[in-house]
Amino acid sequence: MFVPIADANPLEHVRHAYVTWALLALNLFVFLALQHGAFGPVSEAGTLSFGTIPAVVTGEAVLPEGYARMPAPFSLVTYMFLHGGWLHLIGNMAFLFVFGDNVEDALGHARFLAFYLLCGVAAATVHVVADPASEAPLVGASGAVAGVIAAYLVLHPNIRLWALVLMKIPLRVPAYWAIGAWFMLQVWQILASDDHDTAWWAHVGGFLAGALLVTVMRRPGVALLDPDPSGVPSRPAPRKNEP
Repeated sequence: MFVPIADANPLEHVRHAYVTWALLALNLFVFLALQHGAFGPVSEAGTLSFGTIPAVVTGEAVLPEGYARMPAPFSLVTYMFLHGGWLHLIGNMAFLFVFGDNVEDALGHARFLAFYLLCGVAAATVHVVADPASEAPLVGASGAVAGVIAAYLVLHPNIRLWALVLMKIPLRVPAYWAIGAWFMLQVWQILASDDHDTAWWAHVGGFLAGALLVTVMRRPGVALLDPDPSGVPSRPAPRKNEP
């Protein structure tokens, strides 16, 4: 397991990654103001109402009276803005913070927002297909963020980034090494783990969606599989959002 800290990958096409910052702020706002009710306990009603519950989406189950606040398919979008706790939120936002700006740079603001939402919907859909009878709510931006991670890999596999490996060892490694290891862990968990608390299929679904979508949604002229390991862009870039 690794958590990204920073990369050296300047922006080339946009001055600021407005959508990435807006998504970071929205996820934090929902967690604090709506889920926690001004720093109170996580709302079970909110999780049931806006999380993706496979059995409800497939029609095999229904929510308790008063909990169904919207058509079940809408939860394929709303779930990605809910989180189960601080670690869940911080982990997802760390990946989005490091990788999101460069993917937004390659796609443009509007297409990046559409890309993010499509990856999240694809992730939830794969989760529902994998376990259609489950009555456990799926929450978290992990699926959408997995799509962002995949897009970054397809765009900039050789960029070196700083990451906390095993959550405590800081190392500077190529993106393809860190992200490849992350993806293999997801596949391993599906094949060998009995951990049903994490939606591994959603991660894989979002990742595959991101890898495919970035190839058709990127700006004209944006190259795939950037061979430059130095992280120096082909022309001067305004700035890079780094901690």
